[in-house]
Parts: sequence; structure tokens; C-alpha cells
Amino acid sequence: MSAEAALARALADLLASAPAVSAIVGTRVHAAPPRMLTYPCASIGRIESRPAGDNDLLEHVVTITCASRFGGPEEARAMVAAARLALHDARPPVEGRVLASLKVRFCDVFAAADDELTLGVLRVRAVSEPA
Repeated sequence: MSAEAALARALADLLASAPAVSAIVGTRVHAAPPRMLTYPCASIGRIESRPAGDNDLLEHVVTITCASRFGGPEEARAMVAAARLALHDARPPVEGRVLASLKVRFCDVFAAADDELTLGVLRVRAVSEPA
């Protein structure tokens, strides 16, 4: 399994097991966005990775999207806040890797183009090394 796929799975598992996140989205936390979404939900999206030194140290920038059809920004804001608390400084197990750092660097909540969907976006910086 690639470092990116393993990280996506670990972050999805972490969010799914966080009580504040699961209280809002239930089991709808996805390691990759599915074709047909059921709302509210959270999905691990793009993962950019680059070498960060010697010994296969990698820096990852992960985009996580929270989506809501609640009819306003409140649910998306709650999802983003819950996800931020669950992720920041967490150390979930990553298959084949060890997380040296996990930090939430950016959060935003906004209405999508169709005005029915509200999106929350988090950008997370992770640094991992081989296990």
C-alpha cells in the first residue's frame, strides 16, 4: 500500500472513531470520495507528498472535505470544528509508516455553487517516516 493510501485510511479511521465527528456524520467518513454521496459526510481528498529529508521522510498535505445539505453553514462548521479537534496533533497508526507530525493548517466553510450544499475544507500537514 502506498504511503498516501495508508495515510488516507488512517485519517478516515481516526475521524470515524472521533465521537464528535461520528455524532454528525455517522459512518459516512470516506478514505476516498465515493461516486454517490449521502450527506452529511467527510472525505479524504487530494494528498500531495514530497520528500522532506533523508530516510524516506515524507511531507504530506491532505485536503479533507466535509459536506452538508443542512440548509445553512451550521452543520458544516460543526463538522470542521470536530474534525480539527480530532486531527490536530493526533498520532493514528498508519500502515507501514509512523507519523512524526499531524497539524491542521487551514479551515474554511462556504456555500457550494448550487447553494444547496455547504462545504467545509481542512488542509492537514503530516510528516511520516518508514515504520
